[in-house]
Amino acid sequence: MAFMAEEEDEMRRVGAFLDTETTGLKGHDEIIEFALVLFRYDISRRKLRVIDRYHGLREPSCAIDPGAEAVHGISFDKVRGKRLKDRVVRRILGKADFLIAHNAVFDRRFVEKLYPETKGIRWYCSMNGIRWKEKGFASKGLQQLMADHGIETERGHRALDDVMGALELLAQRDEKKGRPYLSELLGVESDEVEQTKQGRLGRSLKITGILIVALILLSLRGALFGLS
Repeated sequence: MAFMAEEEDEMRRVGAFLDTETTGLKGHDEIIEFALVLFRYDISRRKLRVIDRYHGLREPSCAIDPGAEAVHGISFDKVRGKRLKDRVVRRILGKADFLIAHNAVFDRRFVEKLYPETKGIRWYCSMNGIRWKEKGFASKGLQQLMADHGIETERGHRALDDVMGALELLAQRDEKKGRPYLSELLGVESDEVEQTKQGRLGRSLKITGILIVALILLSLRGALFGLS
């Protein structure tokens, strides 16, 4: 029924976590690796489910800075002749209500240059949008946070591995607050969840009441016709 679909949508949010590896840090540098994972987050159940993903390499029009290559290990030979599947990327981006990146300030400027349509989507930063140091973590860097939470990936500083590791990190619960880090990042407080549940209950009771009244009226109508 339509009202049920509306209630379910109210409790779910669809986002995309992305990560890039680039030729360097300057304005003229370009993306050479791009990973994008679409997920659905159920606010009431506080569960995250991956629903789509994409990963690709891209040959840039400029050289790869030696310092950048030392971090991500991607040489020019590895990306030579490679192109991103723009249609797939845009299809996934079009389904996202918001985007997340770890150090979003960095990734955002590169992604918006390549895909200008992302300028109209809300961005969240999992590095600065969560108070990691107040929670007792020495670093807010992704690799260290994953290590602190016992999350292992095959290759550090590679786009897809970092995205999947970051999502696993966000799905974990803050020990003190008892809610996933993703809820904190999105600004979903426990009272908001409770209010939404109460709203759903109120609507359900209202609809149930309407149905009961309708059934009573139909029964009365049948009884009247039976007497006549």
